[in-house]
Amino acid sequence: MAGFSQKKVGDQPVTNDPAAKKVLDDVSAKFKTYKSVQAAFSLKNEDAKGKVLDNKKGTVSMKGSKYRVSLVGGAEIFCDGSNIWTYDKAANEVTITKLDPSASSISPQKLFTNFYDKDFLYKLNGEKKEAGKTLVEIEMTPVDKTKSFHKVFLLVDKNARTLYSTRILDKSGTKISYTVSSLNGKATLADNIFVFDKSKYPGVEEVDLR
Repeated sequence: MAGFSQKKVGDQPVTNDPAAKKVLDDVSAKFKTYKSVQAAFSLKNEDAKGKVLDNKKGTVSMKGSKYRVSLVGGAEIFCDGSNIWTYDKAANEVTITKLDPSASSISPQKLFTNFYDKDFLYKLNGEKKEAGKTLVEIEMTPVDKTKSFHKVFLLVDKNARTLYSTRILDKSGTKISYTVSSLNGKATLADNIFVFDKSKYPGVEEVDLR
């Protein structure tokens, strides 16, 4: 990978790279010191040829097991620790499901904490400079080969010990990238922002799958 000083452990890591684990553990430990977190991010979707299909900005708020994801002009996801509301603005429809902590999906909290230990094999690819930061890249391969993606690449801010970006390579060839532009670990967040308030969405149709 251009721009990186390579530390190859073979094409497919067989055991986890201790150097990569230390970086991931540092990120997880730092994140756990935050009581409430608010972050701004950009989301990019590319096809197999590298053509950008979608480019959006959004914010994510997290407090304990609660989270809220808001995309500018688009969808919103609310989670109060028990229920998940997924709002589709175009259809003015919200789908309600129960939170399943054992589910294989990656929640915002999992991205910042130690979701990697059981679910992935990982190795350190090296370092590069970007946006004035020293970034460490970690290549992750899911242990479960039935997952829809085959690789995840994390870029970690080496000095701040925070996650800078996540790039997911889907088996269909598409690439989804999340890049964190700002992160506030001392945000003041009221519990009610993590619950979907029907009164603020006139005419919304509810689909309750709980």
